Amino acid sequence: MTLPIFTPPDDPGPSFLGLLKKVGLDDRVLERIDNNNPITHGTTIVAIRYSDGVLMAGDRRATSGHLISHRTMEKVFPADAFSGVGISGAAGPAMEMVRLFQLQLEHYEKVEGSPLSLEGKANQLSLMLKGNFPAAMQGLGVVPIFAGFEEKTGQGRLFQFDITGGRYEEKDFVSTGSGSLHAATVVKLRHSSSVGLSEAIDISLEALLEAAEEDSATGGPDLVRGIYPVIAKIDSNGFERITDEELQGRTETILENISERGN
Repeated sequence: MTLPIFTPPDDPGPSFLGLLKKVGLDDRVLERIDNNNPITHGTTIVAIRYSDGVLMAGDRRATSGHLISHRTMEKVFPADAFSGVGISGAAGPAMEMVRLFQLQLEHYEKVEGSPLSLEGKANQLSLMLKGNFPAAMQGLGVVPIFAGFEEKTGQGRLFQFDITGGRYEEKDFVSTGSGSLHAATVVKLRHSSSVGLSEAIDISLEALLEAAEEDSATGGPDLVRGIYPVIAKIDSNGFERITDEELQGRTETILENISERGN
């Protein structure tokens, strides 16, 4: 048996399913493969720099195609004591990448006796994404956000990435995922250099609410089920998650304000 050879116009590229179609596998078989193995995806993530650090927020919905596969997925995690990572894209590879990233940072700190610099952490995550690029070309792309508190300068820093491993530092805010355009618009209109923690939490909540209104893959706060976004602050005290009780009160206030504006 020899490998099939294609001319440049007919080359299916890196897609395995595309290769199967080119060699004549029955379309019904391909459809069965697609339908029986849906890939779970998670979105949307927002990170905001405020006066004392950075804030990360992620909705809780995960989708498999047009279906809601999970309503309580967590997408914001501590990377170590003073940094965090938020994930969007294919959920399985993203969760595995986060666990490995956490382990690598812990291992470095134990071996060297001091934590890796924030720049070094961002570079490490960039290398992991570069290694995942072949899987990303098969539809298993991961697009994270990394944020942390720089103890030397007393400020928060934000990094965004692409599926090739490209790393880009942002100054004030960043968002990723299918609802990122709508979330980023809210943050852009409300963010300022003097924003404090309380206002940053409200901005992130409103950004995810707006994204959920326009993007079916993004889940907004669910008062009936008691499901709220995962929001965490990273400052001189380290990574700390905002409680659901606090988010409930803030969400109710924001919804009331939106309702009043609509009337």
